Parts: sequence; structure tokens; C-alpha cells
Amino acid sequence: MHKIACMGDNCVDYYDAAGEMHFGGNPVNVAVYCARLGHEASYIGAVGDDSFGLGMRQAISGRQVDVSHLHTQAGSTALTHVSIVDGDRVFGEYDEGVMEDFHLSDEDVAFIKGHELAVSGLWGHCQDRLQELRGAGVYTAFDCSDRPEDPIALEAIPGADIIFFSDDSSSDEQLRGRIENIAALGTPLIVLATRGVKGSLAWDGSRFYEYGIHPCPVVDTMGAGDSYIAGFLCAWLDKKPVKECMEAGAMSSAQTLVYAGAW
Repeated sequence: MHKIACMGDNCVDYYDAAGEMHFGGNPVNVAVYCARLGHEASYIGAVGDDSFGLGMRQAISGRQVDVSHLHTQAGSTALTHVSIVDGDRVFGEYDEGVMEDFHLSDEDVAFIKGHELAVSGLWGHCQDRLQELRGAGVYTAFDCSDRPEDPIALEAIPGADIIFFSDDSSSDEQLRGRIENIAALGTPLIVLATRGVKGSLAWDGSRFYEYGIHPCPVVDTMGAGDSYIAGFLCAWLDKKPVKECMEAGAMSSAQTLVYAGAW
């Protein structure tokens, strides 16, 4: 069993047409999926003192994720309006709530240093602490979403051991060049691009690896990329070869695609 800290943003995904809500956010989802895979996961972030915040805390802890460093602050919990169009999610209005002013405290960082791996993403407000965590011997992973050239990603990349981003539109040649350019900004062990139905492409500093998808009925794509990340990282911590880590990511993603909501 591995010990994984997931830090940064959380969000209530509200499906307006159905009148339903699901709890999520990149690091929250990764934490839940790592716990689903049998590992010890912690989530570090902030929620508001509203009913959504209480629901978020209960939902995450109910998935066997440590919420001892999930902070409750005066204000609203982050919320995104979501619709489903042709089986894919479309994001609407977003209110960041108390996460707008979130930053890891020194106490949070000390807690995270007790884990093997720390995971965050583009909207997590944690990019400034990755180098410190890496220097303390904690592996670090960062999800750039579809914006690895964003200033926040550019700040995070030098402190990341594993870098994820999504790109389903570039040609193979263009994507390989993009991956190499991203890798040149730091000293990552792995740079990996998820490509939707095209699978994924990874680079380990010496060669590229390609992997496809595990076909499945698609109910909702919410959380599919995050579950890929969790599957890949858990296999990587098990010291599996890169190709097997990519397979584990694809299998984890397929498990998430068959139901509504991230988890």
C-alpha cells in the first residue's frame, strides 16, 4: 500500500438539466481513485462553511480518504455548472469560492512530507510548494490539464517528477515535439499526454511509449482523465514499466466512464 497526498482544488459539479450534483475536483478525484485502488490517500484543500462544504467532507471521507487537512473556511464551496452534450461534459459558470485564496500552510506541507507522492493540478494553488516537497524526497506529480503553457503550469513543471496534460488534437509528430519542449522546462521522470479516444503518449527521457484505450460504454466523461492519472501513478509507485502504468491508467479510466459523475 502506498501513501499519496492530493492537494488543491475541489468542486461541486452541478448538472443543471438533471438537477443533480456530484463532488469532485482534480486532486479530490485522484485521491478517491487511489483509495479505490487500495492505497492510503489524503486530500488537502479548503471548503466553505455551507452545506456543500459539509457534503464534500462527508463524501470524501466516505470514500476512505483522509480529510484531516481539509480546511473549512467562512464562505462558499467551489461550484461548477455542468451540462452533458453528446455524452461529453460541458462546463459552464464557475464560482471558485474559498479556494480562490487557498494556499498550503507550513503545517500542511509537513503533513504532505509524510507521503510517498504529492499530486496537484492547474487550479490547485500548490505549484509554489512542489520544489520544496521534491527536495524533501516526496515524488511530485502535476496535471496541466490542456494548458501546459499556462504560467501556473510553467511555475509547477520544474518541481514535478511526473507531468500530465491532455491533447487530443495535435498530430503524433506535433505532440512528440510538445512533450519534449515541456520536458526541457524541468527534470521530469515522465511526461505524459492523454489523447481521449486516441489513448496516451508518454516519454521517460529516452523513448516514447504509446497505449490505446479500453473500450467501454461511455455514460459520462467526468473524472476519466483523473482516474487515468490515479491508475498510472499507483502502478508507477509499484515500479511497473511505463507501458504497464499506461495500461493501468486506461483500465482505471474505463472503470469511471461507465457511470454518471466523477465517483
